[in-house]
Formats: sequence, C-alpha cells, structure tokens
Amino acid sequence: MANLAPILLVEDNPRDLELTLAALSKCQLANEIVIARDGAEALDYLYQRGPHADRAEGDPAVVLLDLKLPKVDGLEVLETVKTDAARRQIPVVMLTSSREERDLVKSYELGVNAFVIKPVDFNAFFEAIQDLGMFWAILNEPPPRGANRA
Repeated sequence: MANLAPILLVEDNPRDLELTLAALSKCQLANEIVIARDGAEALDYLYQRGPHADRAEGDPAVVLLDLKLPKVDGLEVLETVKTDAARRQIPVVMLTSSREERDLVKSYELGVNAFVIKPVDFNAFFEAIQDLGMFWAILNEPPPRGANRA
C-alpha cells in the first residue's frame, strides 16, 4: 500500500476536535490525523518549521480548517496556502460554525475547495465529518506530486 498523506485538522475548540476525531476514526481511515490548535501551528506544519521542522516530506491529503482560530485565523492560513505556488494544490476545506456570508464569499475568493458549516446537531456533525474524511482522503484524486507548481 502506498504511503497515505495525513489529514491536517486545524481546530481550537476541544469539543469540536473530539467529535471530529471520533467521526474520522469511525470511517477507519488509515491516514494519520495531524492536529493543529491554531493557525500558526498549522502554518508551521505546512512549512515544516518550528516543532514540525523534522516531519516527513509531503503535503496533507486535505486541510480541515476552522475559520475562527487564535494567533492566525483560518482566512489568513487559507490565503497563505493558496497564494503559495508550492502549496496551492493542497485541498482546503473550511469547517466552521460561521454562517456569515462574508466568510463564505472571502473563503471562495481566496481559493477554498469547500466551505462546510458545522451542523449543531451531534449526529449531523458526525455524518458531515465522516463524509468529508471519506471524500478527501479516499475518493478525491489529487494532481500528481509537483504538477503545476511553477
């Protein structure tokens, strides 16, 4: 089996983090789940710096990104990734409780691949995360490594 790219989960809310991890676990994905609890930590992971300087090479299969984050917010993380030729092909899914139209519009302007509003209902939230995990980690076919990175 080929090495599976990890899923980068960027979430600062302990309850949402726990529910997301439980839902992804129930999918029985073989992908490692890497957790970042703020935007700065997510960027450190993506750019292999700080505590992530020695991590294995390669991009995550997907970044599940909360919008409202400490240190560096989700929109700033998204903009950094999508304006970087070496990383812009990393799929980024905004996973947020924000229902503000400006957040939706700005996310798409910056190049988000999907914008998912976290359902309030526990079962709906669980199902949404499972669907996201299955699609981005299993079903989605990413471009070949290094393609269109100039």
